[in-house]
Amino acid sequence: MKKQTTHSSQPEDAASLPVQKCARESMEKIRRLKAKANRGLFAMALFIAVSIGAVQNFAFLPTFTPQIRAILGTPPSANMISAALMLYSFSAIILILSRMMSGSGSYSGFSHVGYLAAFFAFYHFSGALYENFWAVFAAGTTILGLESYHVWTFCAEEIKKEQESLAEHGRSKGSGESAGE
Repeated sequence: MKKQTTHSSQPEDAASLPVQKCARESMEKIRRLKAKANRGLFAMALFIAVSIGAVQNFAFLPTFTPQIRAILGTPPSANMISAALMLYSFSAIILILSRMMSGSGSYSGFSHVGYLAAFFAFYHFSGALYENFWAVFAAGTTILGLESYHVWTFCAEEIKKEQESLAEHGRSKGSGESAGE
């Protein structure tokens, strides 16, 4: 009888290996999704740091010499930069909303921080940063907030699916052991 018990436990152990592997993979996927959900907060923190520098008129950076300013040429007008900011903002919002509707988990928050920092820089070089700071800041918080919400909800849904999968594997493993006894 002991030999039958030993033989019957070996197939159970062999059958539980794929379940254990799936459980480990699911736990790793949940860990990665939780990390991905926090990226929006990091992008928002980086944008706030850039905004703090902008509100101080980038005083911590060295100024350009007149020779470098001559090489760069005349900066674009504030109206031209504002039109580009408006176009960028609406385009970014539409792209984020389309990713939300399609269920895509892609994230581009850090590239948005780069674009918004460029708008701060353009306004700074044109001498109109003080008047247009809040426009860039409002556009940035809207875009990054929406992007963060999108990634957070996507990750929360995926985590829930993985947790349900883990629970299902746990139930099937538990029912398989009780059926073998």
